[in-house]
Amino acid sequence: MSGTKYVDSEGFLYTAPVREQGNIYKPNNKMMADELSEKAVRDVHTKEIDLVNRDPKHLNDDVVKIDFEDVIAEPEGTHSFDGIWKASFTTFTVTKYWFYRLLSAIFGIPMALIWGIYFAILSFLHIWAVVPCIRSYLIEIQCISRVYSICIHTFCDPLFEAIGKVFSSIRATVRKEI
Repeated sequence: MSGTKYVDSEGFLYTAPVREQGNIYKPNNKMMADELSEKAVRDVHTKEIDLVNRDPKHLNDDVVKIDFEDVIAEPEGTHSFDGIWKASFTTFTVTKYWFYRLLSAIFGIPMALIWGIYFAILSFLHIWAVVPCIRSYLIEIQCISRVYSICIHTFCDPLFEAIGKVFSSIRATVRKEI
């Protein structure tokens, strides 16, 4: 750490600490400046996606993780032939796998388009309509809340204090008579 020296209004000498690489807005070295400009060019649209873990936030763990054993099960004493059981398992698993792939190939891109448009509209409305309306309402209601607070403190506080003093002198005793 090195820093520049400066004198404050009272004449004391201070050293302002500065990172050797500079700060993130004005880097001192070219390598750091190149890294920052490279990060600024890269955005969320060009980020690499993980083709192995396609549900990193575990959104569908409890919904669509359905295996053969979750749907079809034979209790003790009621078993089909082993070959039938194996063929049923294979048929279920392969059918589920390929039909999902077929449906996602046919409807995946149109649904992604629809959901992209929906969430774009939702984001637009939230950013440009909902939040400004709420902020505007809070600014406007602040004036009313101050007037309301003044009225309450002016008229109600003395009344409640007087009622409190009246009832503070009341003493109650409980006696049990047999």
